[in-house]
Amino acid sequence: MKRSQFLTLTAAAAALPLLASCSDGTSGKPMSTSSTVDGDIEARPISWLLSRPANGAVIEVMTQIADEYAQKHPGFSLSLITTPDRPSYLQKYVTLAAAGKLPELFDTDATPFAQKLADQGHMIDVEDLLTSLDVLEDFRPAALDYQRFSDGALHMIPLEFGLEVFWYNTELFDAAGANVPETLEDMPQLCETLAVSGVTPIALDGQDAWPLERYLAFYPFRVAGEDYIAGLKEGRASFSNEPGRLSAQWMHDLGQAGAFQAGFSSVGYADAQGLFTSGRAAMYNIGTWELPALATTELPEPMRDNIDYFTLPVTKDSVTGPDEYVASSGIGVAVNAATYDPLVRDFLKYALERYPELYARSGILGPTTVKPVIPDTALPIYERAIAQAEELGDATLMPWDTQLDPTTNTRLQQELVLLVQGDKSVEEFLSTMDATLTSNTQQA
Repeated sequence: MKRSQFLTLTAAAAALPLLASCSDGTSGKPMSTSSTVDGDIEARPISWLLSRPANGAVIEVMTQIADEYAQKHPGFSLSLITTPDRPSYLQKYVTLAAAGKLPELFDTDATPFAQKLADQGHMIDVEDLLTSLDVLEDFRPAALDYQRFSDGALHMIPLEFGLEVFWYNTELFDAAGANVPETLEDMPQLCETLAVSGVTPIALDGQDAWPLERYLAFYPFRVAGEDYIAGLKEGRASFSNEPGRLSAQWMHDLGQAGAFQAGFSSVGYADAQGLFTSGRAAMYNIGTWELPALATTELPEPMRDNIDYFTLPVTKDSVTGPDEYVASSGIGVAVNAATYDPLVRDFLKYALERYPELYARSGILGPTTVKPVIPDTALPIYERAIAQAEELGDATLMPWDTQLDPTTNTRLQQELVLLVQGDKSVEEFLSTMDATLTSNTQQA
């Protein structure tokens, strides 16, 4: 995120506390976040603020559903308010929120900012909504849990679901005499072994920042579980506590081992994936949403017989199990309490009845238990990766970029690059991040 964008985002977020209560705009009475609403269904246009791939399954399916609903309810339409990139989306999101002009539906992660919106009554209670529509049990528990705030409240509807695993090139591993790591402690030496063999150990999309930040979250999740990141965002833990210190040292060691490609911080999503699928990198950490590119005949022919995956390794003193790692349901959809009416409820009822089956046709894991349709072009590993979802444990690694406040998160992403590049020591990294965290926790 550029500095100017960051300042705008922070300023808008700072303005939000002025919205001390949530009212209907006419009576001044606080609005209910209950999903119960009385009245006739009167068709009208509604809008959805989002930042998702235009050619992705979510938008394609929801557009189809909206068109179907409009045929039965003349006058209805679903307008998609899209933005070109995530930083721009966040800027628009918090600006509209501060002005009280969010549309009927809007995308959000379970961030501290979203928690503030929910606490002020700006979001419908999604657990209540899904229960009243009799679809709560259709959703994967892990998909719902990913959307929950730290207090367990659910205010976002998941529309996606994916497991994040380490894809690896078996041929490059064999040529280097390397083995799949049993623990995270094994990773730096593994990367050094692969680097000596002449390949890039790990392909990384450094341009988007979150993939590198994901690595920082791995070690604390193994040694301290879910509580550590919750402690950071609530100001009761610090980066220099043992989980954070161990993680910073591990990231430093990965950098010293040459784990990522040269110039990784400027390499984008497609180029990072291409580095792996072309056989120039030995590993690539990404979710099952990329199965069509990584586990079908779309994969370059030399890779088809040489691709496999492993899940997040444990640590020697791990408190989470090998079946517990990142299982993300992506950005969720919140329902604006100020514009919630019988039409919005009825459209969501129709959408949530149709969505599971239509989304399953995309061939990728979805947020419900409806099994995806495996494409005819799938490699054997495709179905194995899909089946992996049935073996998930109870704990889920929550990505830090969805948990920390915007200021701390942006600084963390910047400092992490310097740590991995060797431009900052572990102590300098920890000191800088603790000062940033303390400052922003006090301002919250």
